[in-house]
Order: sequence, then C-alpha cells, then structure tokens
Amino acid sequence: MTPAIDLLKKAKAEHQVHSYHHDPKAPSYGLEAAEKLGLEPARVFKTLLAASDKGELLVAVVPVAGTLDLKALAQAAGVKKADMADPAAAQRATGYLLGGISPLGQKKRLRTFIDESAQQQSSIYVSAGRRGLEVELAAAVLAQLTQALFAPIGRI
Repeated sequence: MTPAIDLLKKAKAEHQVHSYHHDPKAPSYGLEAAEKLGLEPARVFKTLLAASDKGELLVAVVPVAGTLDLKALAQAAGVKKADMADPAAAQRATGYLLGGISPLGQKKRLRTFIDESAQQQSSIYVSAGRRGLEVELAAAVLAQLTQALFAPIGRI
C-alpha cells in the first residue's frame, strides 16, 4: 500500500480505493483518472505544490479540469507570491513521484489548501500516492486529515 492509504486506515477514515491501468503517455494524469474511472472531472482533484516567496512549500488540491490560481493561493496562505514548486523539491518533500502526489501521508506536513468547490461534492477523488490509484473520500475528511483550509484557489 501507500503512505496515503496507510494514513486513512490508521485514522479509520471512511474511504474507497479505486485503481485503473495508467497509461504513461496520457497528457493529463488527472483527466485520465476521471475518464478511466467514469467520473465527472469536477469530482477528481489533482495535488500540486507551490513555493511561496519565503520558500515555504504549499499543497494545493484543485479540480483536474481546471488550473491553480497562484495569486489566490498566495492570498489564502497569507504570502506575497506563490509559484509552482520545483518538481524535485515537491518529490523530496512529499515522498511521492510526480503524477502520483497525494495530499495524504506526505513525508513533511505542509500547509494544505483545497479548492472550495470540493465542498459541493458528496465525495472527491485524490491520488492515493501512485499513478493509477485514486482514493475517494469526503472533502471534509481530507481537510481534517491534512489540516487543510478551503479557499477559492482553482480556476476552470
């Protein structure tokens, strides 16, 4: 299993694990997950890492059909500016490979922000820590386990 799934089991959090055959040539891992699992993209969220102007890594969880609004993330985090994090730094801090970064079970606890649209869904899907593996859970459960804040950080 993955650290994300181990965390969910240890916390006795209600969740379901879904797997699919991952195609390494897929242009978007998140949209691939939605398509292969037969889900509307608004329910599938990608985990992105940004770096603040102070060098702090921030976790952003946004719908796969949209993009991360870096200005909105910076505002939510109370920093002047945020840019996408260096991929190597993201992998080191989380312990996950790009395309399989889960907001759960990361090596270091990073401040996490979830796009507020997640609250409109009965459940959402996020990476379970490996390409081709998704976990379904309530947005409130994800926020509780990651100590995340909901904020309008996604753009469609």
